[in-house]
Amino acid sequence: MTRPTEVLRPPTMADVAREAGVSHQTVSRVLSGHPNVRATTRDQVTAAIERLGYRRNSAARALVTRRSRTIGVIAVDPTLYGPASTLAGLQEAARDEGYLVSTVTLRSGGGHALEDALDHLAAWGVEGAVAITPQRSSVQALARLTPPFPVVTVEGSHRLDIPGVSLDQELGARLVTEHLLAAGHETVWHVAGPEDWLESAARTEGWRAVLEEHGIRPPRVLRGDWSPLSGYHAGQELAGLTLARRGTATVTAAFVANDQMALGVLRALREAGVRTPEQVAVAGFDDIPEAGFFPPPLTTVRQDFTAIGRRSIQLLLEHIEGTAAGVEHIVVEPQLIVRASTRSQDSA
Repeated sequence: MTRPTEVLRPPTMADVAREAGVSHQTVSRVLSGHPNVRATTRDQVTAAIERLGYRRNSAARALVTRRSRTIGVIAVDPTLYGPASTLAGLQEAARDEGYLVSTVTLRSGGGHALEDALDHLAAWGVEGAVAITPQRSSVQALARLTPPFPVVTVEGSHRLDIPGVSLDQELGARLVTEHLLAAGHETVWHVAGPEDWLESAARTEGWRAVLEEHGIRPPRVLRGDWSPLSGYHAGQELAGLTLARRGTATVTAAFVANDQMALGVLRALREAGVRTPEQVAVAGFDDIPEAGFFPPPLTTVRQDFTAIGRRSIQLLLEHIEGTAAGVEHIVVEPQLIVRASTRSQDSA
């Protein structure tokens, strides 16, 4: 058995070559995945790398290949569940493709903030970037800039001249609204998110479209800010309407634009003595990990953040490699998850 070469400093490619008994060029070919290397030679080099614990210097590789293997991510307001989960999905997908991720987080997505973020990422040598731009104002500001590298947007659906990946928010809203009407409710109330959020607008549009298709005049929209507290306030209003109009059953179902607000709605109804789903059925959107443990377990719409991250990174790499087919807008389908909070009136 060959005795490993004793190396006190971090091992180099030359050390690997000596350990494997091959040339420096052969080690380089193995590391770059060159096809013209014998299997036995590749195995020798791989074994030497493992014995020495060699790690290739990414900076040196970048100088040779002119590729940093680094992707930038610009995340606007990443503290909320949707943007945070999207960021996690992007990071996982980038790692799977062998890329590092440099992230810039922004409190707001104004033009100056986005321009500074692009400048920072350019200084870090990223090959391209994914921008999590859920607000209408942020994606419009991005469209007015000229990035020094390819950029793909994610989460905020739009039709601007920027490639993007998003969930079909309108379809998700349509699924949950149809579900509530099919359960026997005469109408569905809606607690929407902030007006500037593209997701909020699309969910409201999907809800409204289904009601109008069924010949139902949509009730007025209650609005929150994605927080449980804002949902709680909306829930108090819904509870008041329910108790005041018990005989007319005006409020029997509510579609809430995210699960955190739905949690607030459920608490407000419970405190007012309004039973869910017997008196008011409640559905959310996102399928956060806690949704199945709400009292009662929450019907909601699941977003596949893993698929969104994977498609976003794939689309960005196509633009980096120059193989993209123009400006694409990829849409990922949502999934309705039915739980106890919307049990049909017939079984209540």
